[in-house]
Amino acid sequence: MTKATQVKATKPKPETQSKPKPQQRAAGAAAGASSADLHDEIRVVGARENNLKDLSVVLPKRRLTVFTGVSGSGKSSLVFGTIAAESQRLINETYSAFVQGFMPTLARPEVDVLEGLTTAIIVDQQRMGADPRSTVGTATDANAMLRILFSRLGKPHVGSPQAYSFNVPSVRASGAITVEKGQQKASRVSFSRTGGMCPRCEGRGTVSDLDLNQLFDSDKSLNEGAITVPGYTGGGWNSRLYVESGFYDPDKPIRKFTKKELQDFLYREPTRMKIAGINMTYEGLVPRIQKSMLSKDKEGMQPHIRAFVDRAVTFTICPDCEGTRLSAAARGSKIKGISIADACAMQVSDLASWVAELDEPSAAPLLTALGATLESFAEIGLGYLSLDRPAGTLSGGEAQRVKMIRQLGSSLTDVTYVFDEPTIGLHPHDIQRMNELLLRLRDKGNTVLVVEHKPETIAIADHVVDLGPGAGTAGGEVMFEGDVAGLRASGTVTGRHLDDRASLKPAVREASGVLEVRGADTHNLREVDVDIPLGVLTVLTGVAGSGKSSLIQGSVAGRDGIVVVDQAPIRGSRRSNPATYSGALEPIRKAFAKANDVKPALFSANSEGACPACNGAGVVYTDLAMMAGVANPCEECEGKRFDASVLEYKLGGRDISEVLALPVSEAAEFFGAGEARTPAAHAILERLVDVGLGYLSLGQPLTTLSGGERQRLKLATHLGEKGGVYVLDEPTTGLHLADVEQLLALLDRLVDGGKSVIAIEHHQAVMAHADWIIDLGPGAGHDGGLVVFEGTPADLVADASTLTGEHLARYVGAGA
Repeated sequence: MTKATQVKATKPKPETQSKPKPQQRAAGAAAGASSADLHDEIRVVGARENNLKDLSVVLPKRRLTVFTGVSGSGKSSLVFGTIAAESQRLINETYSAFVQGFMPTLARPEVDVLEGLTTAIIVDQQRMGADPRSTVGTATDANAMLRILFSRLGKPHVGSPQAYSFNVPSVRASGAITVEKGQQKASRVSFSRTGGMCPRCEGRGTVSDLDLNQLFDSDKSLNEGAITVPGYTGGGWNSRLYVESGFYDPDKPIRKFTKKELQDFLYREPTRMKIAGINMTYEGLVPRIQKSMLSKDKEGMQPHIRAFVDRAVTFTICPDCEGTRLSAAARGSKIKGISIADACAMQVSDLASWVAELDEPSAAPLLTALGATLESFAEIGLGYLSLDRPAGTLSGGEAQRVKMIRQLGSSLTDVTYVFDEPTIGLHPHDIQRMNELLLRLRDKGNTVLVVEHKPETIAIADHVVDLGPGAGTAGGEVMFEGDVAGLRASGTVTGRHLDDRASLKPAVREASGVLEVRGADTHNLREVDVDIPLGVLTVLTGVAGSGKSSLIQGSVAGRDGIVVVDQAPIRGSRRSNPATYSGALEPIRKAFAKANDVKPALFSANSEGACPACNGAGVVYTDLAMMAGVANPCEECEGKRFDASVLEYKLGGRDISEVLALPVSEAAEFFGAGEARTPAAHAILERLVDVGLGYLSLGQPLTTLSGGERQRLKLATHLGEKGGVYVLDEPTTGLHLADVEQLLALLDRLVDGGKSVIAIEHHQAVMAHADWIIDLGPGAGHDGGLVVFEGTPADLVADASTLTGEHLARYVGAGA
C-alpha cells in the first residue's frame, strides 16, 4: 500500500449528497469549531463574491480538492476571489503600515466566515508579461545560477555575476566619503562596475528602426495634415505643438525643410514653450513617438495604434551581439567551450545534460541546485524550452507550468497551492505527468486546490466541489461535495458528463482544396512540407513543444483570408464589458440616437452620457491609504452609470441602462425584431449566443468574467471578421465537458457555411470529430518539428503509431 493510500485509509470517507447540505454543515461547524477542526479543514461560510450565492463549503486540508462546474459557475470566484484572496490579504496585514503603503491594497472578500486558512501560493494562467528583458531563465532563477557559475568557472574571468547579466549595463561612478577622527573628509575615488549588457541593443537582443515614411507625408505641410501618426491629426494638442512651435514654417511642405528644420522637427531635445498660453514641452517627433508608443506593451494598445506600430517599426537582430543580448566580454568567457549565451540558447533538456557532466568540486552545491532546477523543467513537460525564450511568448499553460518550477523543490509544507486549469495546453500524454506533480505536492503535507475541467485530473481528486447549476446568475451554488464516485452518481451536469466520450464520425467531409506549406523551418520545424485541407475541420495536434504554433505563426498566419484566434489575453477594465469588447455597443448607441434624434455619445457611460457624480463608473471609490479602498454604489445614478437625463430616452420601451442589464440571449431577441430591430447589433449578439455566452449580461464588467468566458468572447468577436479560413488556438480552453458538444456544433456550422477551420487542439473529443488530423512530433523541441501523421481520425486510431494515436484510440475505445 502506498503512502498516499495509507493516508486516505485513515481518514473518514468524504460525505456525499446523501448527507446534510454542505451549506448547513459548514454553518453548523463554524458555529462550534474546535481548534482540531481548524487544523484539518478550511471553512467558508456565506461567500458572495461575484455570482456566489451565500455559498458555504468545508474543504479538507492536506488533500487534493478539484473544483468543477460549467464555465462561469463561480469556481474562480470561490477559489481565487475568496479563499486565495483572503489568505493574501491576511499575510499583507502582518507587515507594518509603512510597508503596506507600497503594496497593492486588497479588499476583504464578500464572505461571512473564512477559517482554517493557510498561506496560499497561487499558480495561475496570467501571462508573464511582455517585458523584453524577462525570459524563461530570469523567471525561474536558472539564469541567476548560471551567472554565478560562469563568474566562478568561466575563462577568461570577466568579473562578478553581473558581468554576465544582460540587464546590467556598464556603470562608472566616482566619489566616496571617508571618516577621519570623527570628521567627514571627502576624497575622490573612481571605480567601475561592469555589467554584461550589450551596449548596442541595451540587452534587448533586437534593434528597432522607424520608417519615417509612415510618420508623415513629405509632400504636405503641417497645416495640410502632414503628420500621419494616430493621435497627431485633426488639430488636437499633439498636432498644434508642431504647427505652432515656431521652429519651421507650418505652411512649407516637409520635403522643403532645411537640414536644421528637419532636425528640429524629428529629433530636437525636449524644450519648454507656451502654446496658446499653456506651458508645454516640445520634443522631436521620433523620440516623442518612441516614448509614447514604442515603449509600451503592444498587447495593451488600441487596435489602430497597434496597426500603426506594426507598419512603422521594424525589429532586426542586433548585429553586435547577434541577438544574445550580451556584451562581447560576457560572450567570450567560456566553460569547456560553452559561453553563457550558448548555454541559454540550448534546449533545457540538453543544458541539463551539459551541467550534469561538469565535474567541479568547488562549485558542487551550485551545480546540484542548478541541475535540480533544470530537471524540474523536464518533469513538468517543458524540457523543450530554452532559457533565452522571452517570457511574453509563453502560452497561458506554459506560463503556469514555469511558475510551478519554483514550487517543486520547495521545502514548505502545510501551505495551500492554488492552480487554475494546470492541464491547459497539455497533450493527453503529458496530463499524467502533471497529475503526479499535483499529488507530490499533496503528499508533502500541503493543501492543493485545483480548478479543472479535464476528467483525467478530476479522477485523481480526494475531494470534489461541483458548482452550478448554470453559469453567471444561474450559478454560484454548491451542487455536490464529496468523492469522485459520488460525483458520478450525483446527477449534476458534471457528474452526467464526466464519462462522456466522443465517437469517430461515420463519414468525413471531402476537402475543397489545400493550403500549401513548403519548407517550414520556424523554431524547431524541420523543413516541413504539408498540405492543409480547405473546406473541412482540420485538427493540428502533437505534444506541447512539437511545433504546432510555429507552423501556424510561421507559415499560415498573415496570408490573405486567414483569421487567427490565438490565446493572447483579453485586456479590459471595469468599464469594459461584452457590449464594448464585441463591438455591439456602437450600433446600439446609434440606434438609440436615431430613435431619439440625439447624439450617440450620450449613450456611452465613458463619454457624454456618464453620470457626473461617479463619472460613469457606477460606483464611488474612497481611498483609505494602505487599507483597501471602499467602493459604494453611486447614490446619484444608483449604479446605472448614466446621467438621469439620458435614461429618459427609450428604444423599444427600454432605456440604455436596462438594455445593458439584459442577458445576451434576450438582447439578441430584442434587437432582432420590432421597433428596436438593429441588424448589426443582432448579428454580433447572435455570435455571442453561438459560443455559449447567452447568459452574460451585456454590461457585465470584463473583470468579472472567467478565463473560459473571456476566451469564448474573443472567439465570438473574431467570428465577425471577413476571412475564409479560421485558425483557432485551443478553443476548448476553459470549457466544461458539457460545453464541448456545443463548440463542436459551432465548428460544424462554420464549415457547413463554407469556412475552413484549423484547430490547434489536444482535446480528444475535437480530434475524434475532425475531418482531417495533422500530428506533429514525435517529441518536443529538437525531438519534434516533423509531421508524423496525416489522415482521418479513423486512420490515426487504426495506425496508433504516434502518441496522439495511442491516446485517441484509448479514448474512443472507452466510449465504445
